[in-house]
Amino acid sequence: MMEISQAKRLKELEKENARLKKVVADQILGMEILQEALEKKL
Repeated sequence: MMEISQAKRLKELEKENARLKKVVADQILGMEILQEALEKKL
């Protein structure tokens, strides 16, 4: 059986993981927007 502290830690890690995934998604979106802007200029 998982201890309460372990379950709590797991929840924290899952929350952090979701946050980081969002950060990465935002970064990729920003890069795609920049790429499109560059292609339009050329």
